[in-house]
Amino acid sequence: MFFGLTIEKLLLIGVVAGLLIGPERLPRYVESLTKFVKRAREYVTTAKTKMKDEMGADFDDVDWRTLDPRQYDPRRIIREALLDDAPVPTVRAASAAAAVTSAAALTKPRSATMPFTAEDPPPFDNEAT
Repeated sequence: MFFGLTIEKLLLIGVVAGLLIGPERLPRYVESLTKFVKRAREYVTTAKTKMKDEMGADFDDVDWRTLDPRQYDPRRIIREALLDDAPVPTVRAASAAAAVTSAAALTKPRSATMPFTAEDPPPFDNEAT
């Protein structure tokens, strides 16, 4: 049930509330409770139809069970990530590639009048911090 409340617990709460409120005021409170429940249902259905109208035809196509966060198992996600066959570039490989491009940029002389092309690596200063 809702918040761990069973039917027995709800009946017990109702009986205790009935005894505390008393037979004179009980019908008034029950009536206000039913009005509140009706308004809450109307609010939920209005919000649901408004959401369907705003999201358009795609709202019915969404499989909401796949978006349920209770289905995610961190162990399965990590296992799938570790068993992925795609090669992942390491930091050492990325720094080696950067060193090669910076060395190529330093060995290739460039005059101040020659513009850069799309194939040229960007200028790199080894002494910069």
